[in-house]
Amino acid sequence: MQRLRWPALLAALLLLLGALGAAWYVLWKPNVRYSAFGPAYLYIRTGTGYGAVLDSLRKYDLLHDVSTFERVARWRDYPQQVKPGRYLLRPGLSNAALVELLARGEQDTVAFTLDAFKYKPQLARQVARQLETDSLRLRRLLQDNAYLQRRYQLDTTTILTLFLPGPYRLLWTTSAPQFLDSAAATHRRFWTAERRRRADSLGLTPAQVHVLASIVQRETAKKEDKPLIAGTYLNRLRRGMRLQADPTLLWAIGNFGVKRVLNRDKLVDSPYNTYKHKGLPPGPITSANRQSLDAVLKPARHDYFFFCARPGGSGYSDFAATFAEHKRNARRYQHWLDSLGVKR
Repeated sequence: MQRLRWPALLAALLLLLGALGAAWYVLWKPNVRYSAFGPAYLYIRTGTGYGAVLDSLRKYDLLHDVSTFERVARWRDYPQQVKPGRYLLRPGLSNAALVELLARGEQDTVAFTLDAFKYKPQLARQVARQLETDSLRLRRLLQDNAYLQRRYQLDTTTILTLFLPGPYRLLWTTSAPQFLDSAAATHRRFWTAERRRRADSLGLTPAQVHVLASIVQRETAKKEDKPLIAGTYLNRLRRGMRLQADPTLLWAIGNFGVKRVLNRDKLVDSPYNTYKHKGLPPGPITSANRQSLDAVLKPARHDYFFFCARPGGSGYSDFAATFAEHKRNARRYQHWLDSLGVKR
């Protein structure tokens, strides 16, 4: 009888080892594929269910064996726990670890750069390319005056002062209201007590600083010229002169691509026509970056009231304290455009 027990024990041990091996294969064997094209992500849209998860795993060939993933997912009751998000699938991740990751909703964040924009639809398209955010919903919120005033104390024109171009890191599932709140938080962090004190010393509100900075930004990309241009416009404002800023005129006619502003352009009926109207326009003509904002907050101190682009296409400007000097600078620039055959 003793001899008969050993084969049975051995068989039972082999069965146990086989079961443990099968369990290891299903639960812990690396199942996420390695991708030669960089990190692999699984996107689960809000409102979709388990079927959409399986469809994505199959369509993009993210796993070695989808069937073993399904077994673990059903054992863990994951089909009833699907959470939307953007999930980083690290190569070699096991079924057990992947299901745990998805069930807990441990989605990866999206790092992106918000580029400067001139119009609200451009903002909505940028955001929708990076996040699940509904671009139509975002555009509607940007046109909802009551909502914007209640939530951010801004209106449909000044709301563009809320946005700072630069790096953002958000969850892919960020909604349109959440994106606006995130932009507002970035705005609050920028507007430190010191920056608010500087704005106040210039007689400007933070929104007005954004408006003037947007003009400076459209005037030049040269860091050295930004404080000089900001100082020139501030000099004109203090003296009660019209800004006569070409970028605001181009915004009014809807054409930023021209090299020459014509006299007929200056007749356009728009509150953004600073050749007609004194003071700042009602809103920014682009989303101002930190460099342009700080140029307004720390302007160069000088006695210039005029400037124009410098001939040669360097991107720099020539400044003048008198109109006579400015006319000479402007003629040199116009002659340079003539030499290139530029009519518009």
